[in-house]
Amino acid sequence: MATVLITGANRGLGLEFCKQYASEGWRVIACCRSPEKASELLGLAKQYDQLSVFAVDVTDLSQIEALAVQLHDIAIDVLINNAGVYGDSQERGFGQLDYAVWTKTLAVNVQAPVKFAEVFLPHLQRGNLRLLVAVSSLMGSIADNGSGGSIIYRSSKAALNAAMKSIAIDLRELAVGVLILHPGWVKTDMGGSRAPTEASESVGGMRQVIAAFKSEQSGSFLKYDGAVLPW
Repeated sequence: MATVLITGANRGLGLEFCKQYASEGWRVIACCRSPEKASELLGLAKQYDQLSVFAVDVTDLSQIEALAVQLHDIAIDVLINNAGVYGDSQERGFGQLDYAVWTKTLAVNVQAPVKFAEVFLPHLQRGNLRLLVAVSSLMGSIADNGSGGSIIYRSSKAALNAAMKSIAIDLRELAVGVLILHPGWVKTDMGGSRAPTEASESVGGMRQVIAAFKSEQSGSFLKYDGAVLPW
């Protein structure tokens, strides 16, 4: 049985990843900050015996380390760093930026995925697929930025892309791959109701990209349909 670890599993894309992988018989390690509030995720855990829920606040690096120790004997095929926050608000744009929020956004969107990559590397090395996935955003693309704004979110995703590109190079000799994925503009709490893409379509596409991964793609920045995106 293949195993996937998913962060931010309580809602949106993370929850949809859990649904789709569990329905196909994968062992799912679902991580979120407050499982007791994640009614849909807990419902999935009752429906699928192979889905387990773990409490992890990704802003607390010691909790990430503790989870790796707790799961020390588990081989992980795919690790999906999905947890993320937006950070920006219309009230606090350039000139009134909230630097405390910016710091927290960088902790969630950049530092946590890198920490997961570090401490779960041994688990990935024992897996068969050996793939590290980061859910990023086209808003992290410098070349694509023609509208400005969203300084906090854009900078965090650009930093995530840079970190994951470096990790892809660093892990090449260990045969552990890295994919950086843009899920599209999706109807989630973050994406809003006007978004044109359903979570099921986005996650289904990303899962196809993950399933078709080849080693030469490691470090690539791809859309959920497999299209290569500009840095």
